[in-house]
Amino acid sequence: MRLPNSLLTLFSNAQRARLSALRRDLHQHPELAFQEERTARRLYDELAKLHPAQLDRIAGTGIIARIKGQDSNAPLVAIRGDIDALPIQEATGFDWASKNAGVMHACGHDVHATWTVAAAQLLSENPARGGVLIVLQPAEEIGKGAQAILKTGALNDVDAIFGGHVDRRFAVGEVVAQDGPLAASADTFSIELLGKGAHGARPHEAADPIVGAGALITALQTIVSRRLNPAHAGVVTIGTIHAGTADNIIPDKANLTGTLRAVDPAIRQLLHDEVKRIAEAVAAVHGLKAIVNVEHGTPPIVNQSQPVSWAREAVRSLLGEKAIVPLGFLNMAGEDFAFYLEKMQGGFLRIGAREEGGKPIAAHSPHFYAADESIFIGAAVLAETARVASAVISKQ
Repeated sequence: MRLPNSLLTLFSNAQRARLSALRRDLHQHPELAFQEERTARRLYDELAKLHPAQLDRIAGTGIIARIKGQDSNAPLVAIRGDIDALPIQEATGFDWASKNAGVMHACGHDVHATWTVAAAQLLSENPARGGVLIVLQPAEEIGKGAQAILKTGALNDVDAIFGGHVDRRFAVGEVVAQDGPLAASADTFSIELLGKGAHGARPHEAADPIVGAGALITALQTIVSRRLNPAHAGVVTIGTIHAGTADNIIPDKANLTGTLRAVDPAIRQLLHDEVKRIAEAVAAVHGLKAIVNVEHGTPPIVNQSQPVSWAREAVRSLLGEKAIVPLGFLNMAGEDFAFYLEKMQGGFLRIGAREEGGKPIAAHSPHFYAADESIFIGAAVLAETARVASAVISKQ
C-alpha cells in the first residue's frame, strides 16, 4: 500500500529505508522475555542518534528516552513499545526471517519497537508542548515487563501513556481507537489432583486421578455456560494435563493448568472462585484431594474515554475520519499495557497491518508478519496523540 500523502511528508526516503531496515534487523534477531540484550543495544543506539534529553537502560533490557518538549514545565506524556519475541519457529519464508531457531517476532513487537523509535524521531523534529518519554519495554509476552518498568519509578511523573498493537484483521491505514474493553485479564491456574496409585488391572484399589481429571475438565466448562451471565464475557481454557507413566499403572496424581479471561473485575473474581469450588467438589466425589492455585496475570485493558478521544483526534488529522474503525468484537487476549492504565490515564490502539490484497493472519502464528507500512502509521499516530494529549492536559 502507498502511504497517504499526509504521512509521506513526515519521513524522507532515507528515513523510511532506515526504519524498515531496523524493523527487519529486529525481526531477524528475536529474543525472548528479559533476554532482549541485542535488541536493547540496537534500539538504544538508534535513540542515541536523536540526542534525547535522557537515555537510560532500565528494568534489565528496557530503555527510556526523554524527548524535549516546547515547555519543560508542561505535562509529561509517554509512548510505550514492547520488544520481546515468542518461542515459535518461524515459517514465513522471508529472506529476513528469524535467524534464531525456535524464536520469532510472531506478535509484531519488531514493528512496535520500530514505530516507537520512529515516533521519537517525529517528536524530536516537531516537539509536543511537554516532554515525551519513550518507553521500550521487555517481557510483554509473559506479562512481567510493564510491572518491571513501573517498579523502577521511571514513569512516576508521567501524566498519560499511549501504545498500540499491529493487527492484520485491519488494513494498513485503519486504526481502532475506541473506549471500553480492548483486552481481557489473563490469569492462570494450576490444579493438582492427589489420589492413590494402583495396578491398572485393579482400579478398585486406586483413587484414580485421571478419571477425576476427565470429569473436572468437563465440569470446569460449566462455569461459562452455567455460572456466568450470558451477557458477560469469560473464558476458561485447560491448556495442559499431565498424568501417568505407563499404560498399566494408575498414577497417584494428575496436574492440570489453564487460563482464565475476563474484562470485568467481578467476572474475573467469579472465575477464580468457581475454579476452586468445582475442582475441590469434583475431587471429593472421586475420592481425591485438589490443590488449586490461581495466579493473577495482567488486568484487562479498558480504554478511558477522554484519552482515547485525543488519539481519535490524532488519527483524524493524519488519516481522516474514515481511518477510525471499530474493533468489531470483544478481544479476550491479554496485554500488560493494562498495568500502566492502573496507574495513569492513557489509551491503547490497534493499528492495521494488512497490506493491500493480503489476508488476515493470526498473531502468535509461525506465519505472522505485519506490513512495513504499519511502522509509519503507528509512529505518526502515536507521536500526534502525544502532541494532542500534551496540549490538552496543559490546559486542564
